[in-house]
Amino acid sequence: MSKQILILAGDGIGPEIVKVAETVLAQVNQKFDLGLTWQHGLLGGAAIDAHGSPYPEVTSQQAQAADAILLGAVGGPKWDTIERSIRPERGLLKIRSELNLFANLRPAILYPQLADASSLKPEVVSGLDILIVRELTGGIYFGQPRGIRELENGEKQGYNTDVYAESEIKRIAKVAFEMAQLRGGKVCSVDKANVLEVTELWKQTVTQVQKDNYPEINLSHMYVDNAAMQLVRAPKQFDVIVTGNLFGDILSDEAAMLTGSIGMLPSASLDEQGKGMYEPCHGSAPDIAGQDVANPLATILSVAMMLRYTFREEAAAVAIEQAVGNVLDQGLRTADIMSEGMTKVGTRAMGQAVVNAL
Repeated sequence: MSKQILILAGDGIGPEIVKVAETVLAQVNQKFDLGLTWQHGLLGGAAIDAHGSPYPEVTSQQAQAADAILLGAVGGPKWDTIERSIRPERGLLKIRSELNLFANLRPAILYPQLADASSLKPEVVSGLDILIVRELTGGIYFGQPRGIRELENGEKQGYNTDVYAESEIKRIAKVAFEMAQLRGGKVCSVDKANVLEVTELWKQTVTQVQKDNYPEINLSHMYVDNAAMQLVRAPKQFDVIVTGNLFGDILSDEAAMLTGSIGMLPSASLDEQGKGMYEPCHGSAPDIAGQDVANPLATILSVAMMLRYTFREEAAAVAIEQAVGNVLDQGLRTADIMSEGMTKVGTRAMGQAVVNAL
């Protein structure tokens, strides 16, 4: 297969963290003789500034030709006042939809060195290893009709449509069950079936997929409000969580904070063939952009996920993850994970430490 990567640095801290991750990618590419090549493109605010569109045609062509995409982050206050349909985030939604990146994998793993950085007691989160499988190209973020309209009485009304077809639910359930086969063998499907018909169908469909194809997997169901509570009460009860776009967006960020910092967590968005876009879970953080303080580890770990899920280079992926653990063992910390007795370092220094560890 070809081994072409498209790098989209994006906005805010995106260019800083991606530049660091690229040095790690170059190191592991050489060390393991992977034969990977990459080029750069524009997405989000940077693309608006250059092309007037958050996802220009040139980027679309690059993305479709690539086997994997490494993304920094998009958005920022600079573009908050422009027409909603061409804001940076629209570019992100468009590339996900165009490439059919329907399966979002969001791991929440607590490195033992960072147990004290979590807002929860160490005994509650120590050893945490959850995988949230979020449906990414359907649901209320894409459903039609949507908009803001004026009622007969002159009052404005905003409306969105939450919609899922059986086929969309079946394919994301399949991903969740197959991930559980590689992990602890448990899937918790999160819905609001007591109120929302769309998630009643979700629950019925996930149940049928498990019964027909994955009887060895332990399937449970939980309402989203209870799931949010259980994530902070007893998070280690979960192995794989599968849910829709909106609930997954919220729960994965909540789970991220259990690990001490959202700056530690990578993510993958995959199509049915394993082509994927890999990005840190955090946003563009424009308030700290250009200051060499952002944590690059989530982006570096996104490179590891890319090597694992798209290029099937498990040894290289593990090497990156072990290098990150090695650096944390050395006591190096960026500001977001800093604790007493540790050594505070910036974005570039943290990245160089990982390269050295590799």
